[in-house]
Amino acid sequence: MIFKVYYQENVLEVPVRENTQCLYVEAETEREVRALLIDRKYNIELIQLLEGNHLEYEQAGENYKVEKI
Repeated sequence: MIFKVYYQENVLEVPVRENTQCLYVEAETEREVRALLIDRKYNIELIQLLEGNHLEYEQAGENYKVEKI
């Protein structure tokens, strides 16, 4: 399954919408995504499962690239 992760790079700052970044991760569960990203020290805002039409839409975007972790 593919998950879209919204995060802030600096865990010590208050989240600001304009600084939110995203990445795509392949994993079986949301818990696995969090475990894969734990060493990156991100302030994770949301982990969203992508499937069906939503996944197709994201794959068509120019910024779509699944992270190899």
